[in-house]
Amino acid sequence: MKKRNLLLSILGLMTFVGVSVEAEGAHRFVPEPKTDVPTDSIILSDPAVLAEPATGTYYMTGTGGLLWKSHDLKLWDGPFAVAEVDTTSWMGSHPAIWAAELHKYGDKYYYFATFTNDDLIIEENQEGKIPRRASHILVSDKPEGPYRPVSKADYLPADRPTLDGTFWVDTDGKPYMVFCGEWLHNQNGTIEKIELSSDLSHPVGEPQLLFRASDSPWSREMINGKEQFNRVTDGPWLFRTDTGRLGMIWTSWVLGDYTMGVAYSESGTLDGPWIQEPEPITPPNYGHGMIFQDLNGHTILSAHSHADINGRYIRRPNFWEVDLSGDKLRLVRKLEN
Repeated sequence: MKKRNLLLSILGLMTFVGVSVEAEGAHRFVPEPKTDVPTDSIILSDPAVLAEPATGTYYMTGTGGLLWKSHDLKLWDGPFAVAEVDTTSWMGSHPAIWAAELHKYGDKYYYFATFTNDDLIIEENQEGKIPRRASHILVSDKPEGPYRPVSKADYLPADRPTLDGTFWVDTDGKPYMVFCGEWLHNQNGTIEKIELSSDLSHPVGEPQLLFRASDSPWSREMINGKEQFNRVTDGPWLFRTDTGRLGMIWTSWVLGDYTMGVAYSESGTLDGPWIQEPEPITPPNYGHGMIFQDLNGHTILSAHSHADINGRYIRRPNFWEVDLSGDKLRLVRKLEN
């Protein structure tokens, strides 16, 4: 329903000349970098942007584990290979990389991404064989990388598939990973949190549930001819409004349309309770978003468009200016690519 075979679809649609590279034993195909590539020519799921004033540069990554660089959010150089994995870990030699994000924390840059080892099956149920999938954290001294694992620690449970880890420092001053428990495990996706050590090298304690897919009033799907809640939870991202209200954007489906919604925490902390907005925030077929401040001080939402063409997902980065001045996130205008 979500990202199965997505990486293969993306690579199959690439028009770049490719080269092969070795990264700590991982043999991977990487498209030959180009310059001044328009945003609407880039095929990329889950686009996440880090704006770095010190270099006057936007760094964009996402599914596939590659990096693009721009000075205006319109023309991009790339893609560049920046992620190096520990091939002796559970990830193996050729992990798929999904939903990568860049976060500056202290004086370092951190790369949160979901890794999948299709050769390591952890569960078999009505959905078939479920491979091991989980988020891990890489680190670099520079925003352009290279990014290498912070540690060998497992951040998330090994016995169920998890994905789309993101970063948040809560009001208690502690860092957390907020992530999704994949619907393939129990037919009702979750969004959860786990505390991280101060250096982000390992988890502290056990995951705690924030909410379930079934809590959403807007996401729907048909199963056996009957409409019900959609089982998918995807792409959480935390933000605060100018009034200090804590919100979370996340993505699911409205029948056949990939769509993003918003929830707000009544306590102002990750502990919630989380109250779901009744209607989605994006138009149909836009999702997996994140929020950043551009180099001119505007608040920007990035997300990908979603088209299913002959069974292949085609997704491209899109940007909106948003308003956080009140108690709620509001889309102002879609930016031209």
